Amino acid sequence: MTDVDTSAPTVAPSGDDTPAFIAPVAMENDPDALFAGDRGILDADVRRVLVRILQRRFLLAENSPAEWKLLLEHQQMIESRLNDLFVRLVVDHDRGVAYKEQVRSDEVDVPILLKDEAYSRAETLVLVYLRTVFQRETTAGAPSARVDVEEVEQTVLTYFAESDGTRASQQRAVRTAIARLDREGIIEEESEGRYRIGPLIEIVLSAEVLRELQRWLEEQTTDAEPAPSDEIEAVASLPEEQTA
Repeated sequence: MTDVDTSAPTVAPSGDDTPAFIAPVAMENDPDALFAGDRGILDADVRRVLVRILQRRFLLAENSPAEWKLLLEHQQMIESRLNDLFVRLVVDHDRGVAYKEQVRSDEVDVPILLKDEAYSRAETLVLVYLRTVFQRETTAGAPSARVDVEEVEQTVLTYFAESDGTRASQQRAVRTAIARLDREGIIEEESEGRYRIGPLIEIVLSAEVLRELQRWLEEQTTDAEPAPSDEIEAVASLPEEQTA
C-alpha cells in the first residue's frame, strides 16, 4: 500500500504550477539569515559598523581601523540605512572621524530620533583650553599637542566663581570633564595625567565657536558678575548623541 503524503501542499490543487503559498525557509537552508525572521540584507560585519555609528558619538579611524575600513567600503549603504531614519552620516576623511547628525527640515515632517546633548560648564571650559592649546601647537608646526591634567586644572579653575562650589568640588568637576573627553576620544591618556589632544577637538569646537567662547571668557574675567552657566553650555553643543 502506498503511503499518503499528509503534508500541506505547496502548489495550487488545480494542477498548475502557481504556488498556493510560500513555504518558510529554515535558517539552516538560508545561510544569509543571522537570526530567525531576519529580513536584513547587510553582512554581519557591516551591520555591526552601522550599530556602532548609532551607539557612539564618534567613530575614529585611529581607534577602530577595521570598522573604519568597512565604513568606507560600504559607506553608501550605511548612509542609506541612516537616511531611512532621518539621520545624516558625516565622514571627515582628513581627520579620520565619522559621526551622525539629526536631519531637520522646515519642509518635511521629520520625527526626531536623536537629541542634542550640550557640554556642561566645566566640560566646555576644558574644551576651550584644549582647543586653544591644539591650535597653538599645530599652528607652530608641532605634529601633535599634549597637556598635563594639572595644567588643565590650573587654567580652568580660574574661570570658576565662588558660587560654583568649593575648590574641591570644582576640581572634581574638571577631572570628571577630562574623563568624559577621554572616553569620547577627544583626548587620549598616554601616561598617568598626560593627554594627547586629538584632531576631533576641531570638530567639536570650531575656530568660530572657539573665538566666541574666548570673548565670553575675557568678558567674564573683567566683569564683576559672571554670566549664567547655561550661556556657555548653549554655545558648545555636540553632534547628535543618543536616541531620544
